[in-house]
Amino acid sequence: MIVLDGATKRYGSTTVLDHVSLSFGGEGVTALIGPNGAGKSTLFSVIGRLIQPEEGRVLVDDLDVASAPSRTLATRLAVLRQDNHIAARLTVADLVEFGRFPHSRGRMTTEDRDHVERALDYLDLQPYRARYLDQLSGGQRQRAFVAMVLAQDTQYVLLDEPLNNLDLKHAVEIMRLLRRMADELGKRIVVVLHDINVAARYCDRIVAMRDGRVVCDGPAVEVMDPAVLESVYDLPVDVREIDGQLVALTAG
Repeated sequence: MIVLDGATKRYGSTTVLDHVSLSFGGEGVTALIGPNGAGKSTLFSVIGRLIQPEEGRVLVDDLDVASAPSRTLATRLAVLRQDNHIAARLTVADLVEFGRFPHSRGRMTTEDRDHVERALDYLDLQPYRARYLDQLSGGQRQRAFVAMVLAQDTQYVLLDEPLNNLDLKHAVEIMRLLRRMADELGKRIVVVLHDINVAARYCDRIVAMRDGRVVCDGPAVEVMDPAVLESVYDLPVDVREIDGQLVALTAG
């Protein structure tokens, strides 16, 4: 279980994460939604120890994130940021091998290579294993990054806006893959999304944030409410049921 207890982050006089207390890990896929500046990516960075909170603490199972050894934390938690700066001349297989670094420390064993091969198989990337990243489509490249975190073999996987710059087909493909990872492999996935309808379709739980605070936390039926969504996004939202699926619509 990932537990945030009063996590607070400030930049000068601006509070970007405001005494947030949450737990993740009971559901298969959890979405974080909210407008730009809501605190979603900051929350991820605090969990992944990319930044330090001024107040509160974060636990991953029995580990205090602030003091846990990096290698130990990286065997429990994988974080895929949206601003990945990876050399384009890496092959897909090279990238996926990076996921094993917390285990191998650069000395790949047979077990490490087995994890890499399984991740390539699971993401249907074997035909592209020798291709360089700049030779892939956006959807293929994102699958390669997901394969990297899958090869890391952690219980918890955090993905920050993995659908950015993907067309509709590839965005659906990635969400289906994440859903499969949760259902078939028992991963606990937390994903930052901008599309509330994608969150409602594929996620077990939605955490809606605004101004560094949690506005609503629950299953889609609770969050996909016009009053809730207006309080999050500050604009009127109509919610309708279409073929058994809740869909949020905005006017104009």
